[in-house]
Amino acid sequence: MVNGQAYAEVIGDPIAHSKSPTIHNHWLQQAGITAEYRASHVRSQDLESFFEERRRDRLWRGCNVTIPHKQAVMPLLDRIDPAAERIGAVNTVRPEKGKLVGYNTDYIGFLEPLLPLLRQAHLFRMARIFGAGGAAKAVALALHDQGFTNVIIARNPDQARALRESFEPDDRLIAPLDLFATPTDFPFDDREGILDLIVNTTSLGMAGQPALLLDFSHVPPNAVVYDIVYAPLETPLLAEARARGLRTIDGLHMLIGQAAAAFALFFGTPAPRGDDKALREKLLG
Repeated sequence: MVNGQAYAEVIGDPIAHSKSPTIHNHWLQQAGITAEYRASHVRSQDLESFFEERRRDRLWRGCNVTIPHKQAVMPLLDRIDPAAERIGAVNTVRPEKGKLVGYNTDYIGFLEPLLPLLRQAHLFRMARIFGAGGAAKAVALALHDQGFTNVIIARNPDQARALRESFEPDDRLIAPLDLFATPTDFPFDDREGILDLIVNTTSLGMAGQPALLLDFSHVPPNAVVYDIVYAPLETPLLAEARARGLRTIDGLHMLIGQAAAAFALFFGTPAPRGDDKALREKLLG
C-alpha cells in the first residue's frame, strides 16, 4: 500500500459512483486516524484473486461490498456473521485472526433513522416495501424483527414470495408493483396508534431511472415515507410525500448509518458522528 498506511476500501462493478470513500475519509480525518479508504473496481471473475491478495496484506482492514457482489463474495469467506447469513448477503468483510469474516450493516443502517419512532409503543406496525432484491431482504428482516407486518410489492411475484418465505410465508402479503400505480378507493380506518411505513428499496427514482409509480391513494394517512435512493436526495416519491405533508426519510440516512457500523468494524472505534450535517453537505456537493 502507498505510504505504508492501513486502509479499507469498497469494491464493486461499477464503483466510480460510490460515496463510501467520502464518508469514511471524512470520519478518519475527524477521528485523527492515520489510514485511508478507497474505491476499487473489482469484476466478478476477479473476486477470488482479490481476496487471496488481500489476505496477505497486513495493512488491509477490510472492505465494503456493493453491487453486484453481495452474494457472490459469501462462498469466498471463512465465516459469515449469523445476521448476514440470515439476510443472505454480505456488504462488509474484514480480516480476523487470519480469517475473512462477512457482515451485513444494511440492517442496522436502515433502522437507525427510525429508532426514535421505534422506541414508541404502537398498536400495530405495517410496512409496504417496494422491491424484493438484496436490499429489500435486509429491510424486510429488520422491520419484521421490530414487529412490522410487511407487504412485499414487486414486479416479480415469485421473487416477492421468496422474500416473504425467508422470514414468514404469507401469500396474502405480496402484491404486484403495477397494482399500486392505479388509484384505489380503499377506505383507511382510524390509524391512530398505528405506525405505517412506505419503503422504496428499488432503483426507481434514481437519477437516470424512471420514477416509482405510486398512487398516493394507497398510502395511509400519517405514513412515514422512506426512500433508500440517495441520488437524487429528493426522489419524486419523497417530493410528493413532502408536498402531502407526510414525514419522509431520505437515502443518505441509511447510507451513513450502514457506513458507521462498517467503520467501527474496520478501525475499531465508533465513527465520529458529531458532524453529520457537514458530512451530508459534502456528499451533496
